[in-house]
Amino acid sequence: MSGRTKQVLQAVVGLALAAVLLVWGLPYFAQTSWDEIWHHVRAVPLNSVLGFQVLMLVGLWCYTFTFTGALRGLSHSKALVINLCGSSVSNLLPGGGAVGLAATYAMCRSWGFTRRATSTAAIVTGVWNVLARIALPVVAILALWFGGVTLPAVLTELAVGGAVTGLAILAAFVAIMVSEHAAQWIGRWVDRLLGPLLRRRSRSTGRPRMRVEELVRDLRARINDVVASGWWSMTLGMVGFFGAYYVLFVLIMRQTGVTTMPLNLLFAAFAIGRLLTAVGITPGGVGVTETATAAVLVGWGADPAAATAGVVLFSIITHLMEVPLGGLGWLLWSVSPKVAPPAEGEEPAFARTTRTGHAPEAPSPG
Repeated sequence: MSGRTKQVLQAVVGLALAAVLLVWGLPYFAQTSWDEIWHHVRAVPLNSVLGFQVLMLVGLWCYTFTFTGALRGLSHSKALVINLCGSSVSNLLPGGGAVGLAATYAMCRSWGFTRRATSTAAIVTGVWNVLARIALPVVAILALWFGGVTLPAVLTELAVGGAVTGLAILAAFVAIMVSEHAAQWIGRWVDRLLGPLLRRRSRSTGRPRMRVEELVRDLRARINDVVASGWWSMTLGMVGFFGAYYVLFVLIMRQTGVTTMPLNLLFAAFAIGRLLTAVGITPGGVGVTETATAAVLVGWGADPAAATAGVVLFSIITHLMEVPLGGLGWLLWSVSPKVAPPAEGEEPAFARTTRTGHAPEAPSPG
């Protein structure tokens, strides 16, 4: 079976699974019906829906600080375009994160950023995203423990698993940044683990294989440079993004009828949902996220129809609406001025523009 066929098959299976989970799994596990769910959704006033959409855009704007902190010279408006386009692709395809990453790379290159700067920014923002999504449920569940809330066994396992995974990723990331010896050791370990696979790929492509140890050592210098200057902006962007989305989640739940559930329980349900958006078996975790979040809310005593309606409306605002917004992003990128990317090691064109006050000529077609 060719790689292309496998990708198509994975996409079909992922979309089918998402459809099954939404149509059957969501009302089944939430102990309600789609008639009751839509009854609550239709009761939400249009002006409230528009306000929710504005708050969603505020969250996306906050996230631009993460991009601009990781890629020096990138403006907030361009960072927003990257976010919209990447998210729309990720939400349409199972495992769409890889396609979204390729789109981000192409856009940054078209605006004059080097390969090294773009790839380093992608790595750093990826790590920041993973750590944030793992930290959210761990913090939420710890808060529930200290608040005396009894947790189901599955959530306890999720907290422990998330904490272990998050600490492992964080420890490896910090070790690579702080210690060259640790970076070399981790690189050798990964090289032994992935070496056979990389050698087979090298033979099939005919290209020389770069050892993971060399790659890690090279990445260390690049990541240290970005994190040293941009960690505060990147962290602020993540906090603002998830903070705005949590406020949006609470407001939607209150609007659909979940009026008595404490904020700590709502935060726990929100955090679990954000973690599950990383599940790659369906586009953007669709179906998996909504079903699990609604089941958790109902398990904690929320009205099944009201809670599920809130989850559905939140998903429409934050997930489905990113698709048309992504189309707008692609349009904005297509009409934006393009700059020929510099050769590796040379000064980016946008830096020359800033100093001279004159924009460089765009590359001719072809």
